[in-house]
Amino acid sequence: MAESRLGAFTLAPLGDCVLLIELGNNASESTAQRVHAVAEHLLEQSPAGVKDVVPAVCTVALHYDPLLVERPREGDTPYEALKQQVTERLASLDPTRQAAGPEVEIPVCYGGTFGEDLAALAEAHGLSVDEVIALHGAPVYRVQMLGFAPGFAYLAGLDPRLSTPRRSTPRSRVPGGSVAIGGELTAVYPLDLPGGWHLIGRSPVRFFDPTAERPSLLVAGDRVRFVRVSVDEYAALDKGVPWR
Repeated sequence: MAESRLGAFTLAPLGDCVLLIELGNNASESTAQRVHAVAEHLLEQSPAGVKDVVPAVCTVALHYDPLLVERPREGDTPYEALKQQVTERLASLDPTRQAAGPEVEIPVCYGGTFGEDLAALAEAHGLSVDEVIALHGAPVYRVQMLGFAPGFAYLAGLDPRLSTPRRSTPRSRVPGGSVAIGGELTAVYPLDLPGGWHLIGRSPVRFFDPTAERPSLLVAGDRVRFVRVSVDEYAALDKGVPWR
């Protein structure tokens, strides 16, 4: 395990062409900040041979070509050489100095047919529906990674009082735009998809457009704030009335 201004982290091989940097063991805001800082830093200062930098919830994976990795010391394997270079690059990295990602406001109509699990989730936690909505809308979330489906952003920062294990039986279809809670994370389904997260609301915003220059509305490092809207406001936004 290495130590730096970044805090403790570990480096490990993942197969013979990937170096995995482990930065935490939970989906907290601090872990998300460290993951984003490391990914951005290594994208800007990639060691020779690195082909891709892939951030996830608690890790950053460096995909590399062993034949292109610089090996200053005779006898080092490509992995050993890359591990040393990465350790040196991260030694002085201060994640608090990394520029924050853009903040995106997302309108959400909570409950009713848009959030059919909201009442049951509130009851399970001993909260009122309005308390759940307030707790969900209070944080500024950070996009940790995209996964599962195009444009599906895993958002860290959920109030621990709302953390809820995923449904024992997933739904075969969750409407696109559904705002949901799964474990210690929240997310918005970008498309009609199967899913086992608890549905608490829906947004009229389009989260994935394969024809756009930036297909996914959200990318890793972005910050997200949910804003409650009424059924009438949702209907207007769904018809194309500009948001804000």
